[in-house]
Amino acid sequence: MIRFHLPLLGFAAALLPSVAIAGDLELHLVDQAGKPVADAVVTVRPAAGLPGRPISFPWPMTMVQQNIAFNPHVLIVPVGATVPFPNKDNVRHHIYSFSKPAKFSMKLYGQDEVPSYTFRTAGAVALGCNIHDTMSGFIKVVDTPYAAKSAGNGTVRVNGMPAGNATVTIWHPMMRTKDNEQIMQVALGASGVVSKPVALTLRGGS
Repeated sequence: MIRFHLPLLGFAAALLPSVAIAGDLELHLVDQAGKPVADAVVTVRPAAGLPGRPISFPWPMTMVQQNIAFNPHVLIVPVGATVPFPNKDNVRHHIYSFSKPAKFSMKLYGQDEVPSYTFRTAGAVALGCNIHDTMSGFIKVVDTPYAAKSAGNGTVRVNGMPAGNATVTIWHPMMRTKDNEQIMQVALGASGVVSKPVALTLRGGS
């Protein structure tokens, strides 16, 4: 009969393989003229796989209409999120989408009601208003917790992913590519920050 002592078991457990956690991925996005690109959505799918926990993000899952505009202009939400559309204007809006991942119409409403929609399919959803043609917004529905949006200086940072190879997708509503996306492969280290400049080709750019 073989007997194991606790210290030996503890040593053996320490030798078991574990998932190495990377630091961050930081991208610096510019257009063909070298200008920073804001509101680009970066999603990462590590080859090691995605965590099994539900996806959540720290920003509000709300698309506001204010000053005859969508705020934010681009919103990232996880698959399954129910997004309210509050109207903070003194005029009524009629919000709609004809996009493949989500087709809906929120008929005329003011500040007295807050319609909502549950996004069940990953993809880009373009928003408009039947009353105000200048209104344009986007909801990017994602199925990975590793997602973030570029700031006004073109910088975007995605945190805490498993080390190893990863597929990085950059989406922007004005990108001059199929599905408005650019895909690249990145090797993530076991710690620290992987930082890369990325040039995007946008419609209407120089």
